Amino acid sequence: MDGKQSDRSHSRSSTDGPSSAMSYDPRIFSHVSASAKESLCTKAPQDSASWDKQSHPATIVLCGSKSSQTTLVPKERQMFMEEAYNSAICFKMLRDVGTSDPLQLKHITKKMKKMAQKSPNLVMETIHDYFKDNPEISSRHRFRLFQVLQAVLRVPDVLQEKWQKDFMRLSLEHMTKSTDLDDIYQDAASNVLLALCRHSWSAVAKHLETELLTGVFPHRSLLYVLGVLSSQEELLKKEDRESWKDLLSQMARKSVPFLNTDVWSKELLWTLTKSGRTQQEHTPEKDFLFTYYGLILQAEENSATIRTHLKTLLETSHQWPKQREGIALTVGLAAVRHLDDAWAVLEQFGKSTPIKWSLQSFSLKGMPCHHSSRLWARPDTESTPARPHGQSLEDLRWKWAGSTILLSYGQMAARAKSHILPWVDNILSRMIFYFRFSSWDETLKQSFLTAVTMLVGAISRSEGAHSYEFSQTSELLECLTILMEKEPQDTLFTSIRQQTIHVVSSLCALRPPMDVDRKSRLLSVCFRSVFALPLLEALEKHTCLFLEPPNIQGLYNQTMEAMDHMLQCFMTQNPTANELYFLLSHLYVWLSSEKVHERQRAVHRCTTLFKFLNHKRCLNTKETFRRFGQLVAMLGILCQDADRTIQCFSLEAMSHVYQLLMHWKGEVPELETENLQEHPLPDAVGAALWSSGDQRGTLLIPQDVASKNSSVFMSSNQAIKELMSHLAMAELTDLIWTAVDGLGSTSSSWVQAAANMLFLAIQEHGDNLATVGKMGQAIHHHLCAIQMPQAKDSALRAITLLARNHIPELVAAFLDFSTTMDSHAFRLWRALGAEQPASHLVLTVLIAWLQKRPLPSSACDGSSCPKEKPYLRSLAAMNTIHELQFAREFKKAVRDAFPQLFLALLAQIHYILELNQPTEPEQEQKAQEAATPSPQSRSLEALKSLLSTTGHWHDFAHLELLSAWEHFASMHTYPQAVGLLARAMVQNRCKQIKAVLSHLLPSLQSQQERDRKTAILVLIEFLYSPALLEVLSKQAVLTILAQSLQDASSEVRVASLQGLGNILFHAEKGALLRGQLPAFVNGFFQNNEAVVAGVMGMVSDVLHRLGTEGAGAQSLSIAINACHFFDDERDSIRAAAMALFGDLVATMADRELSGLRPQVCQSMVPLLLHLKDQCPAVVTQAKFAFYRCAVLLSWQPRHTLFCTLAWETGLSARHFLWTCLMTHSQEEFSIHLSQAINYLHSRRRHIKTWAALFIGYTTCYQPQAVSQMVNDMDTKLLFSTFKDLKKDPDPGIREFATRQFAFLREVLARSKK
Repeated sequence: MDGKQSDRSHSRSSTDGPSSAMSYDPRIFSHVSASAKESLCTKAPQDSASWDKQSHPATIVLCGSKSSQTTLVPKERQMFMEEAYNSAICFKMLRDVGTSDPLQLKHITKKMKKMAQKSPNLVMETIHDYFKDNPEISSRHRFRLFQVLQAVLRVPDVLQEKWQKDFMRLSLEHMTKSTDLDDIYQDAASNVLLALCRHSWSAVAKHLETELLTGVFPHRSLLYVLGVLSSQEELLKKEDRESWKDLLSQMARKSVPFLNTDVWSKELLWTLTKSGRTQQEHTPEKDFLFTYYGLILQAEENSATIRTHLKTLLETSHQWPKQREGIALTVGLAAVRHLDDAWAVLEQFGKSTPIKWSLQSFSLKGMPCHHSSRLWARPDTESTPARPHGQSLEDLRWKWAGSTILLSYGQMAARAKSHILPWVDNILSRMIFYFRFSSWDETLKQSFLTAVTMLVGAISRSEGAHSYEFSQTSELLECLTILMEKEPQDTLFTSIRQQTIHVVSSLCALRPPMDVDRKSRLLSVCFRSVFALPLLEALEKHTCLFLEPPNIQGLYNQTMEAMDHMLQCFMTQNPTANELYFLLSHLYVWLSSEKVHERQRAVHRCTTLFKFLNHKRCLNTKETFRRFGQLVAMLGILCQDADRTIQCFSLEAMSHVYQLLMHWKGEVPELETENLQEHPLPDAVGAALWSSGDQRGTLLIPQDVASKNSSVFMSSNQAIKELMSHLAMAELTDLIWTAVDGLGSTSSSWVQAAANMLFLAIQEHGDNLATVGKMGQAIHHHLCAIQMPQAKDSALRAITLLARNHIPELVAAFLDFSTTMDSHAFRLWRALGAEQPASHLVLTVLIAWLQKRPLPSSACDGSSCPKEKPYLRSLAAMNTIHELQFAREFKKAVRDAFPQLFLALLAQIHYILELNQPTEPEQEQKAQEAATPSPQSRSLEALKSLLSTTGHWHDFAHLELLSAWEHFASMHTYPQAVGLLARAMVQNRCKQIKAVLSHLLPSLQSQQERDRKTAILVLIEFLYSPALLEVLSKQAVLTILAQSLQDASSEVRVASLQGLGNILFHAEKGALLRGQLPAFVNGFFQNNEAVVAGVMGMVSDVLHRLGTEGAGAQSLSIAINACHFFDDERDSIRAAAMALFGDLVATMADRELSGLRPQVCQSMVPLLLHLKDQCPAVVTQAKFAFYRCAVLLSWQPRHTLFCTLAWETGLSARHFLWTCLMTHSQEEFSIHLSQAINYLHSRRRHIKTWAALFIGYTTCYQPQAVSQMVNDMDTKLLFSTFKDLKKDPDPGIREFATRQFAFLREVLARSKK
């Protein structure tokens, strides 16, 4: 009504200043004190109707008789004016409440409360009079006035009794009044009564008791007041709270008779089950009724009555959460004195048909069926009746009845107090059953956790719980594990995880303790459910569609705190080193996760746990902590993580671990306890370092300045070194193994950190490690998968450090994976010998392994032999030596160890020939050779590479050009091959002959026949070397050879006998041999091809036996006669002649050529052209002879010449050889050209072609000289030859012949002019 008296703008401004507050209204004068009424007057009309029509309200003025005004002293007048002024303002605000919006109402209420603080009586009087004088105001206006009054009543500490009575009467009058605002109006009036409880509790309580015990079911507003009082105890003073509880119990006892009153009971049940404004929010009156109902049943003595009422209550709807909670509360309160009755009712209710239908409908939705059948067995064996036709499968009334039963059991346990222990197992078994077979949703999960939490809480409060043996805890843990497993992995909407973890924490204190397997599974599931959650940003994105999104940050923090509490509970109940290791072993999986936020969460949990243990000092120091090195390694690796948050947490954890270690060992730590705070990184001091992960808005490390003593934990390397200095050798070994295992991680950052950790640990303590072989093998295993070059380098540097003291162990270990060398193994070997002293020792150890050559047992058959053959390490050593010859790190070592390697590899070839005897099937051997290079070929390649990489390529060339390497392929030709190689060394004046001789003597005394055989074969060739007598005297050599005649090996004896016949020991033998040479030379002209070839071979042998003395003057005769047979039609004769010529040239290396030089020069063109001979033997001997001639004539570049002769073919090779010949034999140009022209008449097409190419090259570079030398006949022959070559199958030759044909014509035409 009065809301229409002023417009909205006026009401808004009415609270803003004195001018508007003093606007005239005739009713204002009724709200001032009696003395003020006598002196107040107004210039405006008093008619309210006319006032309402005025557009400009007049100003309130104060007037009176002169006598009265003069009687007021100034002070009293001022007080009077302030009172009148405040009364007017208060009245104006109360009037404007009816038209104010919520914001203005809040502002008015705030100002009224301020006024009540200064002048409570004035405000109370104004409000009281306003209600009294304005009965016509709207219910909405009155509703707001009640809200203001409620707020004002809470301001003063003491309220006059008058106002207590008046406002209590006002409240009671309107509590039951029906208006268009329905219940909220009555609630507002009731709130006034609630506000009066602080001032007049006894009066209010007396009224509540009287109204409740009339026998008539109380009005809703009364139940509302009782409900608010029960839920908000802060409304009462401390001394009144206990009296309220006593009063409530008394009222419940006095209400027991009402249970038998049909009308009262029905009204109670109807009120409890009726639909409210919203079923999601329970009203205070319902909350109170459920509590009151339970208290009445608790006070009832009649068991039948109790069961009847509980049964009736349980048969109501279970659809809404608050309804289920209320029913459970009533059951729980009734069970305080009637536990048997409540249990029986719940049991009977669980067996009722609707519940069975509900459980049957949802029994398949609970859990996987692979769990224990005993856990999920139904408590009864009765069959479930068929659901009536037409009954809905999803009957919402009964769908969540199982949740109600769960909550009821929880309430029973929570309120049973000391009587709970005998009932725990039964209650748990029922909870587990209904959890399994009820509808699986958030309602069931929340109800189950709430019930279990209440049960566990009741147990923890019971005396003797720690000594009681519970039989259902393992099944309960299984349920909790499954509950965590089924939580969605990408969302965090509820506190299910947090509650589950809290329950697990509480169960830690119960007996029996969790078995290891169940605890392990539980920890794994909990860690996966929590740590694998997405980042907070992603979690919050899932809540964008929620009307009221949950506080994800809060839920997350609470869940993490619950996780920390659970770990601490485990340690508190079992403070042993084994328990700590058990917990950490499950955390390690997440500490090494590829995802940063997962590592963050795991390392934070570790840090918190170590901080707790360090603070409590509860660990048993008498036990040895298993895998302490693993812990230090994990934290050390995390200290190097790319994420700064993880670095900080890890450093903090390291500081706590350090203190624990010191405490464990009974030492005084350098870090004082009070200074062990979380320290910032060096660059973070004075600046806030914030996390980009889950810890948003949280300072990572408290920014306290680190103490001097704790500066060691400002750097990860310093912290690791400090911790390692206190570890025992077994712990250090464990640390290093952990770092090695970290190399196999799929996370690149983890691999890098592990490699750095490995290097640091070995750098500090690698010298003292006991066994490192398996470590080296593990590093090789992981090295194959490491992609980061820096990580590989760190791991290899660690191997280099280990090599300083552990070469024998590492070499033995590396040999296991070096039978077939890969690039990673090769890098490991290079790292092993990266330092110069180490490379020599590595090679020495390899040679020792190479010389351990056990032969396979003849008694060993395929079925009984072990898979690993005993000779594999020898083969692996051989293969490794072969590869290391090309490594830069081993070049000097290989060069220095040439004598040992030379003899060892020769003996190794013999050893492999022994292995390849018929003891192994030929088919298996061929298959192995086809798949990988055979040991025989690898041993030969090792010998070849030894010669070629150590500067002995001349000796290598000698055998390569003779194709003599193939003699090493069989045991029969092995002596010949060794002899040829030793002979090459003698003929090439090898500088290592002396060194090799010094190592021959031990080999001749070896227990192994192959070593003695190899040594004697080398020795008898070295007898021709002048260097022999520089090492051994002639008599010493004779003694050695004489002793060898007694050798058990016939081959050694024969070789010794040959050595004894050397010209070195028989000076006269030289003349005898030279005297036989003329007769041998005459034998060259025999008709028998075999005889001629044999004679030439005998001459070669004589030349060899003559050694350094040579053939003397007969050398020229031999050379001329040998050259005569270069173009013989018989292949064997040509080959023998060239071989003899090559041997002759080889013996002339250090002598004056005298007349032999022209003969050597004239042989170059025939030898060169016969490189294309059709007979392979001829080609081989031509190559060797050509090369020996080039050496004798000092041609350069000699190595390139050898390579061309040995391996290159085609026109480029021919051009290079022609260039060498023409460059070094310009004086013999005409001879060479005439020889080439003569070969154009040859009947061998390949030689003729090669001669034409030779002439073609000569024509291109010396056209004038050629034109002057050739005659007409030669010219015709050349044209004819080039014409024929135009048809050659080789396109290169055809093209060359075409060009030469044209060029030759041009040259001849030019010469004629």
